[in-house]
Amino acid sequence: MTKLNLNFNYNAWNEYLEWKKEDKKTSQKIDNFIKECQRHPFTGKGKPEPLKANLSGAWSRQSNHKDRMVYSVTTTELQIWQLKYHYSK
Repeated sequence: MTKLNLNFNYNAWNEYLEWKKEDKKTSQKIDNFIKECQRHPFTGKGKPEPLKANLSGAWSRQSNHKDRMVYSVTTTELQIWQLKYHYSK
């Protein structure tokens, strides 16, 4: 798979910046997830799983015990929807 273009929604971008300030370890893990997802969005670290119900079509990866990276994928783009909490948005 070719490298997907990266896009954050407004809230996810703010959460990304918060992680950069608050927790370097989780921030680095998220950066690694993003790089991995741009090439292999459905396999790899963080226990990738497809979401169901109203989040059908989105995927998540576990960044720590309480937080998830929620994202979706098109043929050209990796869309980041959420980087904090547990499927709350």
